[in-house]
Amino acid sequence: MKTKKQKREAAISYMQDVKYYSISAVAKRFNIPYNTVWTYDKNLKSGKYSSSKTVKRALRLVRAVEGSQNVSDGSSADYYVLPKGANELQDLISHKNMNAQIGEIFRSCYRYGQPSHSDMLRDAKKIKFYAEAEIKRLEKLNESKD
Repeated sequence: MKTKKQKREAAISYMQDVKYYSISAVAKRFNIPYNTVWTYDKNLKSGKYSSSKTVKRALRLVRAVEGSQNVSDGSSADYYVLPKGANELQDLISHKNMNAQIGEIFRSCYRYGQPSHSDMLRDAKKIKFYAEAEIKRLEKLNESKD
């Protein structure tokens, strides 16, 4: 069982190490109250936690306890955390560097059946069309590599 200090150091180190995180995900991951993690976040942004010695020590602790950061416990994972400043779908599409086909699929899935000009069947056909276009693109790419 980790002490409060170890949890604090691990959480702060994690927040400094990953590119994007949500306060609630960090709170859940390290079993720390949300408002405490919010304070850590505020202090990080103000530069209070800049000691490289503390950071390196906490990073070693996190990696030793948790292993790879890409391993999910089934509840959530780093790759599901929204990037800071993402306000619209286009922000996510740009962040993930999606091409046109994948971007259209993503948009159609998100608004599935909502707009008055596009019922669920039309959206499903649109998703299928762009998925098939992406499959063709990838097949051509693989053929050119051979």
